[in-house]
Amino acid sequence: MTFKALLATKTGDEVSTGMAEMQERDLMDGDVTVAVDYSTVNYKDALATTGRAPVIRRFPLIPGIDFAGTVEESSAPGFAVGDRVVANGWGLSQIHHGGFAQRARVKAEWLIEIPEGLSTKDAMAIGTAGYTAMLCVLALEHGGLTPEHGDVLVTGANGGVGSIAIAILSGLGYRVLASTGRLDEEEYLRGLGASEIIDRHTLSESGAPIASERWAGAVDSVGSHTLANVLAQTRYRGVVAACGLAQGSDLPGSVLPFILRNVTLSGIDSVNAPREVRIQAWSRLARNLDPGKLARTTQVVGLAEVPAVVERMFAGKVQGRTVVDVNG
Repeated sequence: MTFKALLATKTGDEVSTGMAEMQERDLMDGDVTVAVDYSTVNYKDALATTGRAPVIRRFPLIPGIDFAGTVEESSAPGFAVGDRVVANGWGLSQIHHGGFAQRARVKAEWLIEIPEGLSTKDAMAIGTAGYTAMLCVLALEHGGLTPEHGDVLVTGANGGVGSIAIAILSGLGYRVLASTGRLDEEEYLRGLGASEIIDRHTLSESGAPIASERWAGAVDSVGSHTLANVLAQTRYRGVVAACGLAQGSDLPGSVLPFILRNVTLSGIDSVNAPREVRIQAWSRLARNLDPGKLARTTQVVGLAEVPAVVERMFAGKVQGRTVVDVNG
């Protein structure tokens, strides 16, 4: 049996990605084989497919850090033929073939059954970005944050994590502030539930180690100076969830927000999160994410269009979530 895939190869220091016809024997080890319906294009996928960061650790490899589809074969007791499943992270697109293909074979522990009420397309409209956004929300709640405590800031608001985070938080009753460099897309952000739009440039430069209190919590996917300024302006006993590094992996800040305001900085890892945490996150997504808002964030492309989407992503021209129909 053959299937279509987007395959990353490396020649010298150059990484290239193109369409390929794959064989059943090309699938890697695992106890569950999945007929993939959809994947997505995340920022990590953009880094992987272009080689801008060493995400892929073995070549050739099928990129794609997530996928959703239906079980075709299973030797694992927890999954049966016909089960609808989703996979995020683990070794996908690093050391194991990922979701940019019509078939995947993975370890059973990497899979979560898709909750009732969500289709495989919905699961990838949410994808790793939406799942990460929910992990951030769970971290804010774990830190004791409620809507009564005050505003919540979302940085990188037009991106996948930011868009879904705004939709979830506004649906839970939070007043959401959205930080973006694309102020012309205010209508989109307000449609997701943002109450106020902030120019990201007010946060992206070097700032004071501690500043006036503005928000009770934040979801940050940017890092670097932005995260340092977010922390500096977080209210007493506030909570900040950090899940990305679009601006940089450095944190040029101060301990003052932590020791003077008792601010909590919660790191979010979506790749190796325990199974019980994943199940909780996906269950909450099925309950707390407005389907209409999810649809508003989503565009669908085919496998061959992924490289073009990646270029637009690096140019800051991709809004919300990009779902990949691997059979389209």
